[in-house]
Amino acid sequence: MCRAVRRLSKQLGRRGVALMLLGTGKILFGLGYVLHPEPDPRGLGLLTRTADLRVWAWLWILCGAITASCAWLRIGRDRWGFIAAQLPPLIWGGAYLWGAVIGDYPRGLALAGWFATSHVGMILWAASVPEYEVPHPRRRKDPA
Repeated sequence: MCRAVRRLSKQLGRRGVALMLLGTGKILFGLGYVLHPEPDPRGLGLLTRTADLRVWAWLWILCGAITASCAWLRIGRDRWGFIAAQLPPLIWGGAYLWGAVIGDYPRGLALAGWFATSHVGMILWAASVPEYEVPHPRRRKDPA
């Protein structure tokens, strides 16, 4: 089992593993809302006025599937996975921020900040990680 995981990890690379984890998490988050939507999704009024919460949950699932499938692409072509990974947290974070601004959901400010840092910020960081790093050369100690 460990050998298979190592081989898969080597095949995907750093960025691919990040995309696979992000995509899987988004799919699972969306499934949670599709299978059992909250009756009163506080702070998401901006979204639920335009569509049912299940529709927005399918956005998480679709973007998660795109993100996970881009894990198998080469660097440069995987950018669409990182873009797809950012869409749901940007939209939901924006809705929570809006709810806080208009006073409907004061806690929305904290949730918007959480989406911005824990999701969007981490995705931007993962997108900037090089696939391979060259180790720094060791300095020689000069004989004194």
